[in-house]
Amino acid sequence: MAEAATTYDYDLLLSPAERAGEASFRRMVDGGRVDGIIVMEIMLEDDRVEYLARSGFPFVTIGRNSRAEETSWVDLDFAGLARGCVYHLADLGHRRIAFVNRSEQLFQSGYGFAHLGLEGYTKAMAEQVLTPHAYLCDDEVTAGEAVLERILLDDPATTSLVTMNEAALEGLYRGLTRLGRSVPRDFSVVGVAAGRWAEQVNPQLTAAEIPVKEMSRVAVELMMRRLDEPEAPPRHVLLKPLISLRESTGPCRPVPGSEPEREFPDLDQFPGLPDLPGSDF
Repeated sequence: MAEAATTYDYDLLLSPAERAGEASFRRMVDGGRVDGIIVMEIMLEDDRVEYLARSGFPFVTIGRNSRAEETSWVDLDFAGLARGCVYHLADLGHRRIAFVNRSEQLFQSGYGFAHLGLEGYTKAMAEQVLTPHAYLCDDEVTAGEAVLERILLDDPATTSLVTMNEAALEGLYRGLTRLGRSVPRDFSVVGVAAGRWAEQVNPQLTAAEIPVKEMSRVAVELMMRRLDEPEAPPRHVLLKPLISLRESTGPCRPVPGSEPEREFPDLDQFPGLPDLPGSDF
């Protein structure tokens, strides 16, 4: 984002303010220390967005919430990406597909990414006439290992999962290894993740990559337009990256004992069958 701003002869000031009441946020807005604000980590109900909208201060958002129609924003189609991940696994024959989301704290706070991902997963499972099993997971390796254990405890026949939790990815892999599941031979993993996360696990993750540089560039361009044309209608940019196929997904191999036994016909219903010598009939 700093690189993109430099091309317009602007500097970037980074603030970690998560709420409108924080001192650093108020200094930027009320003190006029910046010309405009790009708001990240958007919540479904975000008081920073509300404050900026009421004050008339120039801003755009990375992400969108209840004010989506009134503000300029760039976002990923997280619901669509989660849906695409489910369909990718279903096309490979998987019928028991779990979903690993972000932490409970983030979800309860109204973090948009987590809610949109769950929405897309749930919709896709309904379309495939499958039973959803969604899990919240802290953003750390040990949490990923623990949630994988819960998934297989709840349904030992699970053969795949969709994850939107990059930081827990290595833990998910560790949990599978510890429980004797090999990726992708008998368990497939797909998700939404930045390239560096997807490529650091082994086997590398089949994933819809988060285009960080592209989102940052578009956000700066929207901000420049907001400053140059304050009365222009808001613009919305929804990015839909393709799923990059790597090595973490494969055809479904049902867990032994999880499939219903084959039913053979009652031969008494077919009196006309010939009696074959040496056969069991």
